[in-house]
Amino acid sequence: MKIRTIQWDETLPVRHTVLWPNKPASFCKVEGDEKANHYGVYLNNKLVSVASVYINGCIARLRKFATLMEFQGKGLGTKLIAYILDEMKITGIKCFWCDARKTAVGFYKKFGMEQQGTEFYKSGIPYFKMELQLDKPITS
Repeated sequence: MKIRTIQWDETLPVRHTVLWPNKPASFCKVEGDEKANHYGVYLNNKLVSVASVYINGCIARLRKFATLMEFQGKGLGTKLIAYILDEMKITGIKCFWCDARKTAVGFYKKFGMEQQGTEFYKSGIPYFKMELQLDKPITS
């Protein structure tokens, strides 16, 4: 497994296949893709997981995180998010957030992310805003 930065257009096939297969591929393009940071997980030279991070000052938003179905549940996405969180801490990001599908809330909670607000819908799918303060001291 190798994690590396990739170009925004490399994310589109995985985004489309996993997140919105019933929509046109163009639906998976996000405004600001050209300026965002994009990460990919490769297994045997095949791109199997992608995530994009859009930075505004000291706030980073995760969008379009997707792992091909046959590679889900193997810890690849967990390693990718952990890698991204480490990168964000190094670069001085104070707040990391995303709109998480309701089915993925538990995944994000593993990283210490907390639900913000109430459930909302995008294209008929339920979501919650999840957030992690990266500059918050860890208490035990």
